Amino acid sequence: MLSAFVNTFKIVELRQRILFTFGLVFVCRLIAAIPLPGVDALMIREYFDSMASTGGGFLGMFNMFSGGALLQCSIGALGIMPYISASIILQLMTSIIPHLEKLSREGDVGRQKITQYTRYLTVVICAIQALGIGLSIQSGNFLGSGLPAEVVRIPGFGFILLTMVSMLTASLLIMWVGEQITDRGIGNGISLIITVNIISGLPMAIKSLIDKMTRIDGVAEIGVFHLALLLFLLAAVIICVVAITQAQQKIPVQFAKRMVGRKMMQGGTQSLPLRVNYSGVMPIIFAGAIMGVPAFVFRFFPWEWAHSASAAMSVGSFWYMLFFGLMILFFSYFWVATQFNPIQIADNLKTQGGYVPGIRPGRPTAEFLDRTMTRLTLAGAVFLTIIALLPSVISSQLKIPWNVSQFFGGTSLLIIVGVMLDTMRQIESHLLMRQYDGFLKKGKLRSGR
Repeated sequence: MLSAFVNTFKIVELRQRILFTFGLVFVCRLIAAIPLPGVDALMIREYFDSMASTGGGFLGMFNMFSGGALLQCSIGALGIMPYISASIILQLMTSIIPHLEKLSREGDVGRQKITQYTRYLTVVICAIQALGIGLSIQSGNFLGSGLPAEVVRIPGFGFILLTMVSMLTASLLIMWVGEQITDRGIGNGISLIITVNIISGLPMAIKSLIDKMTRIDGVAEIGVFHLALLLFLLAAVIICVVAITQAQQKIPVQFAKRMVGRKMMQGGTQSLPLRVNYSGVMPIIFAGAIMGVPAFVFRFFPWEWAHSASAAMSVGSFWYMLFFGLMILFFSYFWVATQFNPIQIADNLKTQGGYVPGIRPGRPTAEFLDRTMTRLTLAGAVFLTIIALLPSVISSQLKIPWNVSQFFGGTSLLIIVGVMLDTMRQIESHLLMRQYDGFLKKGKLRSGR
């Protein structure tokens, strides 16, 4: 494996792609560090330090995806989230609106048109979110907590307009950078930007863990035994995430001989892979976005019952974890129902002369695929629920800071593992294509150059 990493820099094209990716990722991190014009950066930093213990929920996830830029009121506070939101909305609407569904079947031309619609929707979402952030900063009610009035040096319409233009430009620039990484770099650009933003919180997490191990009056909150337990748990969770992410059930498909033009196409046996975790990290994102709304809204009401409801729905509480787990189960099936079309797959197999052994082509094949995917989705949904709730359990039971426990599961770990596997797979394909040894597979010959 070490030789594979060394070989990546021996291939000129691959080396250029990797360096190009590193350069653009640095640009994204630079954008996340630039404060909004018209605000006191030092005061924002102090406010950010006071909010460092902010837990999960949608705002915590939003801040994690932006690499901490949200709590610092950076021009990159919106990050790539508006583009992701627009992509998810268009993807869900594709299965509902006939025009979008028709475009998705028209190949590259249709996909380019959908990408164009996604960019237009990104601009709209960016403008609305930037307007909300600008108004909340100026009013001193940023993220539900009081900001000093002096944080905005010259309040007014000019500050709101400048905030909207700055955040909109930064978010569109990050979107463009992600597309450039996908086309001319290595890996999926949008996913890599999110992964780097998540990993950027790792130094602060290590610092928080070291602070917990520091002895205060001769007693440390985290001892050597707890540290060893955490490291063992981290390794076990990563292994399980990799296994479930890669897990799939292969459905055997038999193809009969058929005449294509004047050629006789030979039949054979192939496999139709069905992923156990078909929905990926989407159910956790949907559930986290919805679960973060009640606790955030209730804190604005003056009534006592509203504050009690906000506390009951806060991250780590029993009711939060109960409803969060149920919503993950629901959205796992919802995503599969909207994205997996067994009828279309069965029709394609029938058109190509393929069939599942023991199952009649057509509707029986679609029903068989639907039953199989339902069982696989249950296993994947239960796994997602456990992984999503694990950081909250670790944070509440072991008294571990949230910025540390989030690396033991949840959205962050699933994204990091998935993106790393995909990036390594692309690098490995470049190595094997040029006869080098890959990370796991061996090339036919070792290059002499």
